[in-house]
Amino acid sequence: MTVRVAMWSGPRNISTAMMRSFGARADTVVVDEPLYAHYLDVTGIEHPGRDAILRSQPTGWPEVAAQLTGPLPGDPAVHYQKHMTHHLLPVIGRDWLGTLTHAFLIRDPAHVVASYARVRGEPTLEDLGYPQQAEIFRAYGGPVIDAADVLRDPAGTLSRLCAALGIPFDPAMLAWAPGPRPTDGVWAPHWYSAVEASTGFAPYDPSPPDVPARLRPLVEAAQPYYDELAGSRTP
Repeated sequence: MTVRVAMWSGPRNISTAMMRSFGARADTVVVDEPLYAHYLDVTGIEHPGRDAILRSQPTGWPEVAAQLTGPLPGDPAVHYQKHMTHHLLPVIGRDWLGTLTHAFLIRDPAHVVASYARVRGEPTLEDLGYPQQAEIFRAYGGPVIDAADVLRDPAGTLSRLCAALGIPFDPAMLAWAPGPRPTDGVWAPHWYSAVEASTGFAPYDPSPPDVPARLRPLVEAAQPYYDELAGSRTP
């Protein structure tokens, strides 16, 4: 039976590298942000490649949910779903989520805000997805891993994650060939240049984040949600 892993992350994290890691497994099929088109359609937000994204995916969430929970060609052992937490809008029904195995990729909000501020000047708490991530965690639980832990110790952290998901760890998850993938979203040309050049997880950078003064209240607002999930990190 396929283990359907819904990995929930906010932006400016290592979510695409994690998708590469799982995609390097021979027994795994990955899907890239399947609710993105629905999110853009409902919110009307302008993102790079918006029209192409809307054409590339269903804009109705029930169709997306059916795809994520329905039969898969080849019956893979693992179906890895890379999700952005802010894509789970309030209008989306939640019942189908109960059929998935949930996991959570978190990152310290100061680092997230400092990174996000370089690409979008005025992010909101909802843009960062911390409240949505906490909502999903409270409802369904699941293993929690911190991006910093992955970068410090990829083999150890991924081994613990796989054990918590009930799947075997595969050393192939630690390295991958560079370049694009057919499973990448059509937005890849706008965002994936770094991961396309990568062959594994980047070294951990201990440099302190440079958070603009105007965005420090945003870090403070996100911190309790991060702390809640961080307190349940997979040991």
